Amino acid sequence: MKHRNQVFDNVLDLIGKTPLIKLNKIVSNFKGNFYAKVECFNPGHSSKDRIALHIIEQAEKQGILKPGDTIIETTSGNTGFSIAMVSIIKGYQCILAVSSKSSPDKIDMLKTMGAKVYVCPAHVAAEDPRSYYEVAKRLHQETKGSIYINQYFNELNIDAHYKSTGPEIWKQTEGKITHLVACSGTGGTISGTAKYLKEQNPNIKVIGVDAFGSVIKKYHETREFDEKEIYPYRIEGLGKNLIPTATNFDLIDEFVKVTDEESAHTARELASTEGMFVGYTSGAAMQAIKQLDEQGEFKATDNVVVIFPDHGSRYMSKVFSDKWMQEQGFFDSVNEASAQKIQYVK
Repeated sequence: MKHRNQVFDNVLDLIGKTPLIKLNKIVSNFKGNFYAKVECFNPGHSSKDRIALHIIEQAEKQGILKPGDTIIETTSGNTGFSIAMVSIIKGYQCILAVSSKSSPDKIDMLKTMGAKVYVCPAHVAAEDPRSYYEVAKRLHQETKGSIYINQYFNELNIDAHYKSTGPEIWKQTEGKITHLVACSGTGGTISGTAKYLKEQNPNIKVIGVDAFGSVIKKYHETREFDEKEIYPYRIEGLGKNLIPTATNFDLIDEFVKVTDEESAHTARELASTEGMFVGYTSGAAMQAIKQLDEQGEFKATDNVVVIFPDHGSRYMSKVFSDKWMQEQGFFDSVNEASAQKIQYVK
């Protein structure tokens, strides 16, 4: 019995077909129409469900993955959760190398989903043996009967979104989309979605969102890797200190950089204005739209789609924690008062 009367065989049948929801209050003074592709409606609460299922099923079709084998991956948290979820259903072991920048909430979720987790220092070079890239490679070499997903350099990352996210957005907007705004980490989401949409209409403008401290925007503009661009930043799953081959830079028209602080406040604003409890990276994507509107990017007739990658529950100890925000220096005299909403009755 599958999909009959909304009864499903397992959670994997719920991956994809996420809603497109109109933004209203947060964009009330903006030109254009704005819609969010809300990926936390996937069963694993993020867009990474799409690539986890697609890559694993392709490995099964090729005969390189059999029940009882081990799946290894590098992750900031969301891909790891999705892989762990798929592994439970399909009968695989799961080992994850995770950046220490990932929130404690994400790491706890990975352990709860049965994954063996290696937490690696975030602020080391990609080629450092302690980096989560190198740790995952080593674990793959040491673990018999394992495959390494390697999402940053896996073309199937792009393919998953080309086959699902892109067609969904095209259908949901009835082909009227004018702009796609999406964060770029591995680059698979923006590249695969852009590939499909530009095949339908090459005039659709694709705008990537990058973080200060990441090399992605400058590489897009110059095709040069500049180590001087790299410094620590707080947003997870956005930007990189290397150039992922899962990013097709030719499909992206421009990049916008956003700050840690503004992205954090905008994530909170999405919850308080639109009722959308989405993650830090979603706040970054929305912050980019704010900046683009200020620059006069949009017209009244434009239909802008922004991808919100994951759910706010994965950031309870970060952007939705007043204590963490205070520690980062993200509360000032203007917005500190908005955080003081809890009153204790004695």
